[in-house]
Amino acid sequence: MKFLKFLFVGIFFGIVLVKSEAVSWYRIFEMFKFQSFHMYGIIGTAVFLGVLFVAALKRFKVKSIEGEELKFIPKDKSISRYLLGGTIFGLGWALAGACPGPMYVLVGTGVFSMFIVIAAALLGTFVYGLLRNKLPH
Repeated sequence: MKFLKFLFVGIFFGIVLVKSEAVSWYRIFEMFKFQSFHMYGIIGTAVFLGVLFVAALKRFKVKSIEGEELKFIPKDKSISRYLLGGTIFGLGWALAGACPGPMYVLVGTGVFSMFIVIAAALLGTFVYGLLRNKLPH
């Protein structure tokens, strides 16, 4: 029962993605061809709000549900890891027509071919887990 709130937030998030056309293959295609600002506006707004919320969490020292102080661990800085990872992510996004979040929303809208994309994403995550220690991080 306590997980119902997460289900409702997920359903709301899916509705917002569909109504804003963020899961539209045509919008994603326009973005990768630099023909429309629509997706860049959505992504930019999400990044801006994320920065604001994290700054507020840090400033007001918000605690978790368990009462523990939230800790933000800085990531290692490396240009090559972000360029390579971002390029692979972007190519996968362009080929699949969706990034990880909207893949499930698209299944919910009846695009059942996304099950193939989800299976490939899970396989890629599994392979990364196997090769993680051998990759240059």
